Amino acid sequence: MISTPYRQTAVALINEAVTAGARRSIACLELQISERTLRRWTRGGQVHPDRRPLVPRPEPANTLSPDERAAVLDVCNSTEFASLPPSQIVPKLADQGRYLASESSFYRILRADGQQHHRGRAKPPVRRKPPTSYKAGAPCEVWTWDITWMPGPVAGMFFYLYLIVDIFSRKIVGWEVHERESAELASNLIRQAVLVEGCITRPLVLHADNGSPMKGATMKVTMEKLGITASYSRPRVSNDNPFSEALFRTCKYRLNWPTKGFATKADAQTWVKSFTSWYNDDHLHSAIRFVTPNERHAGHDRGTLASRASLYANARAQNPERWSGKTRNWQPAGPVWLNPETETSAPEIRDAA
Repeated sequence: MISTPYRQTAVALINEAVTAGARRSIACLELQISERTLRRWTRGGQVHPDRRPLVPRPEPANTLSPDERAAVLDVCNSTEFASLPPSQIVPKLADQGRYLASESSFYRILRADGQQHHRGRAKPPVRRKPPTSYKAGAPCEVWTWDITWMPGPVAGMFFYLYLIVDIFSRKIVGWEVHERESAELASNLIRQAVLVEGCITRPLVLHADNGSPMKGATMKVTMEKLGITASYSRPRVSNDNPFSEALFRTCKYRLNWPTKGFATKADAQTWVKSFTSWYNDDHLHSAIRFVTPNERHAGHDRGTLASRASLYANARAQNPERWSGKTRNWQPAGPVWLNPETETSAPEIRDAA
């Protein structure tokens, strides 16, 4: 119930706003009341007290007695039903020829007694903390990697593609095809990629899923020796590793992907080598202003984008009537975030160049 002093204050504020030129509906909206409520409060030109006082609600005539409520609690807490919810208890009681109360009454009684919670042995759902956010402002600052299946010569046989991608440039910085998943094989690939890219003395974050190859002892030791910061997705949340997942989709939807599988491991390696060459050197990536990953990785994208911007500026100068707004944005793409939260709360690897 809203007190009379509050009503008087609200009406005075609304009248003041209307006198100053504001619309009554807008003033009411600011105080979160409706115009109809305002009219009811000020009927007859004065603020009226509430004519609808709250009264105690009478107890329903058909309410359960204290003994009946106690019987429901005794059944719910018995050895037979202690791990079951009311939706399971009520039908089982019916099969035994017993009726104590409706299912909704069971829930209501448990809630009133503070027992409406998880009742089984399985652990209740846990809200997991999201993975740490990382910002990449240059190459070799944040990498992600994952393993995917490549179909073999017969159904049920697979080869395993290991892929590492730099999220800033989208360059594939390491890949290999093996016949099994292994932390040892993964650690060798990581070591090789770090040496090739020459970032062994630079801070580097490596993000992966929660699979055993990603968290194996050999993998952890390798990353510690190389000074790599480990980052992991939440269990069973593929969205936490979006760059690797998107790369796998691009890979498997290439027109020359063999739908009937690869005959040998060598065939799979040959195909991935060709794909990597195309992706890094020829593929114009939409997320980095349609330059190739290698151009972005080496810093050559700025010249390409500057040339495009100059071309568009000249085209607009020659035919300005054909342009209704600004020319296309050919500025270099900015920093890239892995699982962003807010720019102020997430740790930053380094500022963008």
